[in-house]
Amino acid sequence: MISQDALWEHLNQSYHGEFILSGVSDRPRLEMILFAVVLFCYIVTLLGNTTIIVVSQLAPSLRTPMYFFLSNLSFLDLCYTTSIGPQFLVNFWREKKTITYAACGVQLYISLGLGATECILLAVMAFDRYAAVCHPLRYTAIMKESVCFKMAAVSWVSGFSNSLIQTAMTLTLPFCGHNKVDHFFCEVPALLKLACVDTAVNEAELFFISVVFLVGPLGLIIGSYGNITAAVLKIRSAEGRRKAFNTCASHLTVVSLFYGSAIFSYLQPPSNYLQSPSNYSRDRGKMISLFYTYVTTMLNPLIYTLRNKEVHRALRKAINRNATI
Repeated sequence: MISQDALWEHLNQSYHGEFILSGVSDRPRLEMILFAVVLFCYIVTLLGNTTIIVVSQLAPSLRTPMYFFLSNLSFLDLCYTTSIGPQFLVNFWREKKTITYAACGVQLYISLGLGATECILLAVMAFDRYAAVCHPLRYTAIMKESVCFKMAAVSWVSGFSNSLIQTAMTLTLPFCGHNKVDHFFCEVPALLKLACVDTAVNEAELFFISVVFLVGPLGLIIGSYGNITAAVLKIRSAEGRRKAFNTCASHLTVVSLFYGSAIFSYLQPPSNYLQSPSNYSRDRGKMISLFYTYVTTMLNPLIYTLRNKEVHRALRKAINRNATI
């Protein structure tokens, strides 16, 4: 495995210039529309996710495993959009849409790490809902504070360990002076197209890792919600069934949005990564990347809080408390 020192030494020695992030620079009108949409999504993401983190910390009623993991997800989404957002927005106004080689490496490492972490974290959150619905009497024993911390730690460590391998394998490829990235930001499939050597090993490894981090957790989520559905259908009270389904509906919505767009972008046969698709296909891939980078992270806090009475009560109490000070 390539060490971090060796990776950065390669970055310094192999190429001293910049990458050009072409995006949709050939269509200025579309570029301005995307700037407005991304800026709006970024601001809402910052406000919504910060609110969830603050309210979860201030309200004693929200100091539960579910909100501990939700705070982790909100912090992750804040970091994810911020690792790409500012550079992305600034480039919209620059005639030369560049990013330094080292900055591209940092952006790739952080965004990949956070994306992989979210894959695992969503599966952990599904297990938490499974324990709450299917084993309510043992829930506090199963989801102890120490267990929650360990599960969160495994999510973060596994995500960034994978990112280190992916970043090292991608950025140690020779690009032979090719530096025009057909994307809005640094992403593995787009960078693989710049390499001037055979990337079959990188493509196969990317496909394998995508299966591990996308299909594996998604299978666990589907299994958890299969058991949850069976348990809920056994509840005699219609009100009890409705409450149980509402508890899980928000998480299922987030899972569908995130995994659907990520699978479309990454879970492709290795031979597809380097094909030269039509302009429509390339633009569709870019828009899907924007969707899971900005739209899903914006929608997450809205989905989790829109019909959540516990969060509404905690937020009202926090506002009233500040108003009386």
